[in-house]
Amino acid sequence: MSIVNCETGVFKLMRHFLETLLCLLIVAMTGCAGTSGTPNLPSESASGKGPGPSVLIGSYQMGVGDKVSVNVWENPELSIETPVRPDGKIAMPLIGEVMAAGKEPKQLAEDITAKLKAYVKYPNVTVMLTSIKGQEFLSRIRVTGSVEKDVSIEYQQGMTVLDAILEAGGLDLYANANGTKLHRKTEQGTQTFDIRVKDIMEKGDMKTNILLMPGDIITVPERFF
Repeated sequence: MSIVNCETGVFKLMRHFLETLLCLLIVAMTGCAGTSGTPNLPSESASGKGPGPSVLIGSYQMGVGDKVSVNVWENPELSIETPVRPDGKIAMPLIGEVMAAGKEPKQLAEDITAKLKAYVKYPNVTVMLTSIKGQEFLSRIRVTGSVEKDVSIEYQQGMTVLDAILEAGGLDLYANANGTKLHRKTEQGTQTFDIRVKDIMEKGDMKTNILLMPGDIITVPERFF
């Protein structure tokens, strides 16, 4: 009887071990599937060339030192890139000085459009912020977590996730690179997007190497061993 009971106990122990191992394998396979699936990324902007929007771009009121790009469609001679002067104004061809400080880019575009109507038939004006100096601290890009150094860097138009990671000195030895997240303030609140830094750096897969927006925060978690 003692031998039978012993064998039964061993069988139960082995069965429990196999069930536990099977559960761990299922969890691991589920994690792998989540990594290989479609990443959650911001929708592309109307131009189809970049992600958007950041709440800082849509509602940001320009200040002295900010640099703006004014594009007048089909009128390159009227299109300029210029900083906002200490008096809060910018100088435009044909129409002269226009107050920019205290206005959102959309408002400035509307003001320029109204003034250009005296010279251009159906003017189509767009205004983009190319450098934010008036509230530089608010617009900075921050990278933290399993990187060589936590950094807070000035936003520059055209900056990508990889640019920011390199500014942080790259990843450290413990980084879960494909678990990286990008946090962005939008009109709907803070949204989080998936960034696969390992795929970017090792496979050249640029799908998640998205354009950054003012105020973005990148977090790189540690991996579990």
